[in-house]
Amino acid sequence: MDSRRCKCQWCGMKIAAPNGAQTITCPRCQSVTQLQPARNYGFANFPTANNNMSPGFPAFPSRPGRMSPNANNFQPQQFNPMSPQINNIRPPAVHGRKRAVLCGITYRGHPKSLKGSINDVLSMRYFLVEKLGFPNASVVVLTEDEKDPYKYPTKVNIRSALRWLVQGCQPGDSLVFHYSGHGTRVRDHDGDEIDGHDESLCPVDFETEGRILDDEINNTIVRPLPRGATLHGIIDTCFSGTFLDLPFLCRINRAGYFTWEDHRIRSYKGTNGGIAISISACDDHQNSGDTTAFTGFPTGALTYSFIQTLEQETKLTYGRLLMSMQKKIQEAQKGIGLNGENETQEPQLSSSEQFDIHSKMVAI
Repeated sequence: MDSRRCKCQWCGMKIAAPNGAQTITCPRCQSVTQLQPARNYGFANFPTANNNMSPGFPAFPSRPGRMSPNANNFQPQQFNPMSPQINNIRPPAVHGRKRAVLCGITYRGHPKSLKGSINDVLSMRYFLVEKLGFPNASVVVLTEDEKDPYKYPTKVNIRSALRWLVQGCQPGDSLVFHYSGHGTRVRDHDGDEIDGHDESLCPVDFETEGRILDDEINNTIVRPLPRGATLHGIIDTCFSGTFLDLPFLCRINRAGYFTWEDHRIRSYKGTNGGIAISISACDDHQNSGDTTAFTGFPTGALTYSFIQTLEQETKLTYGRLLMSMQKKIQEAQKGIGLNGENETQEPQLSSSEQFDIHSKMVAI
């Protein structure tokens, strides 16, 4: 039978697909990839918003490129919740109990570009795979360096990856969502925020496609979480204290005394029985920054301090993790400093349920 070469959009394995096939199941990770119609598969031939396309296929830039201040390099992409690209993705059979989505965006060519985001994601992938036993095929990475257009950190691709993260989730599963990039605050219009502002994630094409609000992030990866499953968000961005829109925010002082703030107002922000925990770079009103203080090359202060603390300390509680990260970041601020930031950056902990942070052990 005649066939053509294609690649699994999640683990990258090259597969021989029969001519005329609309989908192909990866023999390594068991994910389903939606195939484009047979043609010359150079980057220049990926469909753009101005091409004629089959229904349900998103538009991609002709070649992932640098982001200008006005985002003119990007063709608009429409999010279709019924797209086969989203709904036909099955969780890899080899994911075991662990699965992760890691997203790092530098916004190359933009006046407010970042330097450490991709370094953060590569460090996190190494840590999860080599130290915590996450299967490599079950760690999806989205950065501007990815050659696969489905893994370029556009709004539609990030949405798709977040849906994949929780799809088919079962009791005992451990999920991780790591984000390193820009975050912003926007006015809350549905009255579910204590401070009157939603937090938001900025995809690489946010200037044309818009941001992803914390309401949507919560609805996508927090609310479906079943009993017995655990989600950890590691959020390295500005204004990120309640980035997953979880109901409880932990306040802790330098002596280790803590209390939980209840952020429930109108809507339910919890899970379907599982537990979701977010460890974020700073409070909702604070900025975070890259720093060279730790390694000599740019990294996000939150990402680096998180990984280092888990590698250096055993039998770690969430309270100890939080206090250790705060200490490392404070030392960096007193030394070389955090790029472009003069105010204190204080890591935050939020959760779908209240617990004793000095007795509950970190388990990822």
